[in-house]
Amino acid sequence: MTEADIPGTAGAHSPMRYQDLPQRINVADWFVDRNDGGRTALITHDGHTTYAQLGKLVNRVGNLLRGLGIGRGDRVLMALSDGVEYVATWYGVQKIGAVTAEVYSYLLPKDYRYYLDYVKPSITVVDRATVAALREAGERNLLVMGLAPEELREGELHFETLLAAQADELTAVDVDLDDIVMWKFTTGSTGAPKAVLVPARSPVLSFDWYARGVLGLRPDDVVLPVPKLFFGYSRDTAVLFPFGVGAAGVVFPERSTPDRIFDLIEEHRPTVLVNVPTMIKSMVDHPDARSRDLSSLRLCISAGEALPGELHRRWLDTFGVEVMDSIGSCEVYHAYISNRPGAARIGSLGTVVPGYQVSVVDQQGDPLPDGELGVLQVVGETAALGYWEAPEQTAVTFPAEHTVRTGDLFTRDEEGYFYYRGRADDLLKVHGVWVSPIEIEACLLDHPAVEQCAVVGYEEDGLTLTRAYVVASAEVSARELQDFARARMSPQKYPRDVRFVVTLPQTANGKVDRKALQRL
Repeated sequence: MTEADIPGTAGAHSPMRYQDLPQRINVADWFVDRNDGGRTALITHDGHTTYAQLGKLVNRVGNLLRGLGIGRGDRVLMALSDGVEYVATWYGVQKIGAVTAEVYSYLLPKDYRYYLDYVKPSITVVDRATVAALREAGERNLLVMGLAPEELREGELHFETLLAAQADELTAVDVDLDDIVMWKFTTGSTGAPKAVLVPARSPVLSFDWYARGVLGLRPDDVVLPVPKLFFGYSRDTAVLFPFGVGAAGVVFPERSTPDRIFDLIEEHRPTVLVNVPTMIKSMVDHPDARSRDLSSLRLCISAGEALPGELHRRWLDTFGVEVMDSIGSCEVYHAYISNRPGAARIGSLGTVVPGYQVSVVDQQGDPLPDGELGVLQVVGETAALGYWEAPEQTAVTFPAEHTVRTGDLFTRDEEGYFYYRGRADDLLKVHGVWVSPIEIEACLLDHPAVEQCAVVGYEEDGLTLTRAYVVASAEVSARELQDFARARMSPQKYPRDVRFVVTLPQTANGKVDRKALQRL
């Protein structure tokens, strides 16, 4: 791939289509093996890993798994800390035609038990950070890395011992474009996580449409992710999309904190920061924020939840680094609406990513005029094949081929910019009128004393009312916030109850956990 192929350097990007792809492909071959082996693929505290070194490690992991009888279509569950071994294992599974499924490395045993029962993996790969919880969950079919052989229990397999015996050459197993190659899990913020069945075509097309067509990733880019790699948004943007242009990703095992992210930026000088609103806020609020050096960044991307306008402005004022807010989902694979470099509009999630058709529709699926509130519908060839063992939900979310009815409420303006208005299933009928919690939250966040807030519904005497949970940065009363909202919104929308909390509960993906709030 030459510099002339990269958007932003020569002409407009023409999105690749399904029919442009070969009939059979392999994700590991496409994103790892096609690169110049001397280029840097991964950057860690211990140094750089070239594409040649990563490719050999991928092959050895693939041979290891094949030696265990794992092959095409078999599911491999990964519960690993971020690092070179994580990336090599993920691509090793892909190279033998098996199916990757990744989970967070800080879950409780009961949560791991849910995934084990749901996925029914052929093997579960763990490390020192996760092995105890998986053992407590009752799993014995473990491939364990990072422990000494004598630390293993009966039936467990020692990763490093098996790996040392493997050859570093392996022929990729090509699969059909519509074959399932990975499971991406929904966040579980409104129900139990579901597996989205991703075909081989999705990562390749998404790379072309979003990473090249919008981000304009270049061979000289270095990408640093804030979320951990189990989160598809982070994995794709850090160790899949960059590999499509021969760029590099930074990986690190520790939890992401503002101090750690600042240090990593100053140590490795990334050009792209993969961020989420919660970390954006933490970085802006850091007492040393203005003295930290973010000059290497050419852009910061944000996803997971909409970035509040005031927080966006504070980031720009503090760091001067452009933020490109976007929205995507595992059902569509990645981003389908995004702001563009040099054209980010504060408060909006941007315009349609090349390759997709996106519309705001009514309950019957008919397009609505600009300015009207409706559900977002996305049409594109990266769409998943449905949910695992959930035919009814699949029929609702995937009403037609390559079509996803997202359940997200949006409006679109006459210039084609989209604005997030909450989830359709989060709407509350208050005094006979449908109310969006996110609209109330946006209003309260305009108050100078409100640092964070989340609004949920509750019932009183058989009526649905709204309750706001607020993290305050200065002294303020519930009545003051209610009066503030009442003066700016229609009467049925102001919160009938305001409760102050120290923090808002979050899911592993960094979103507000509304289920947990409703249990408070």
